[in-house]
Amino acid sequence: MTDLLLLLFPGVTTQGIAVLVVATFLGGLVRGFTGFGFAMVFMPLASAVLGPVAALGLIWVIDMPFALPIGFRAAKRAEWGEVIPLLIAATLTLPVGIALLTWLDQQTMRWILALLVLAAVALMGSGWRYHGKPGIPLSLGVGAASGLCNGLASIGGMPLAVFWLSAQRNDRHRTRANLQAYIGLSTFVSGAILALKGIITLASALMALPLFAIYGVGLWLGTHAFGLASEQTFRRIAYLTIFLSALVSLPLWDVLIGR
Repeated sequence: MTDLLLLLFPGVTTQGIAVLVVATFLGGLVRGFTGFGFAMVFMPLASAVLGPVAALGLIWVIDMPFALPIGFRAAKRAEWGEVIPLLIAATLTLPVGIALLTWLDQQTMRWILALLVLAAVALMGSGWRYHGKPGIPLSLGVGAASGLCNGLASIGGMPLAVFWLSAQRNDRHRTRANLQAYIGLSTFVSGAILALKGIITLASALMALPLFAIYGVGLWLGTHAFGLASEQTFRRIAYLTIFLSALVSLPLWDVLIGR
């Protein structure tokens, strides 16, 4: 078994593999419950073990077999008039985010992202809501931010969660359906770009093999927990997810996992 793990996770310590397993399960749990958040949980921990570029490719490979059917099922409940402009803008800025990922100092980038996430939590926690249907300029702006965050750290769902959770007219079902449909459709786009950039590799596919089942169990548990939650509980857990992702992503914790 040890030899097999070393083959699937070359250069990764046993402690590092354990971190990836835990991060995969918790990320699946959050993704199943809220409709987003896998990368927000997984990326900070996986980046500390593998580095941000390898972690970005691994996230896509793990989530892809689940994101497509989940997005297909959510499509009939999603508001495509909002989803499509977001996706168009995100597609244009995703390569910019990837370029910044490979160019910026990683510590600086992680501090910037953490502060942005904390600012988003503060905005939502303040109780601010916008009324009415969002216009095209707002949708394009949020989509552009999503593409940048997706390329930088695969947390493109974070701006979208802020966007839809802050809408007065949205309930948890509409928010979750929009997020799931968007992520499912964007999987095709991001996969093509990441493959062209050489970020999705055979190594990431091999590492994903033992993690699929763990992620699936987390998704299943999170999805069933969603049916038991009230509207208020859903929002509180979604906000807490974003807040914790900011704390976990701080470089201060790298020493705990040996980086």
